[in-house]
Amino acid sequence: MTLKLEKVEQEKRSQYLEYLLLADASEVVVNKYINDGDMFSIHYENEVAGVLLVTYHPNQVVELKNMALDTKYRRGRGLGKLIVTEAFKIYKRKGISKVIVGTANSSIGNMVFYQKIGFRMTEIKKNFFKVYPEPIYENGIRALDMVMFEKI
Repeated sequence: MTLKLEKVEQEKRSQYLEYLLLADASEVVVNKYINDGDMFSIHYENEVAGVLLVTYHPNQVVELKNMALDTKYRRGRGLGKLIVTEAFKIYKRKGISKVIVGTANSSIGNMVFYQKIGFRMTEIKKNFFKVYPEPIYENGIRALDMVMFEKI
């Protein structure tokens, strides 16, 4: 399996908006952070398969702010785990001690995924998604709260 993360230059980030919107339903919200941190295009078998955007926090912490794979590369291939593993390697070399990630209370699959690869729940940001222009529903549940996870 050939997986590669390639850094995306600031001026080319908007080319990946369609991928970012796979993981975050609001273009308004995505545009608030699209130029923050580091963005990587995800290449699998020499094709662009998705995008990863990582932001920096104080005290050697980074956040997986947006990680999205095209639907044809999801489920059962192990790509999500590989992407997170590669990101860990990149940021550990930079002295990062902790990675955090947040997902909606309605994103059951994401919560299972992050726990399977070693993340632990740390907090709930109540009403986080209430500021989104349109309500988000997944699995018959309205996304209201952000569930935060961390991995050391």
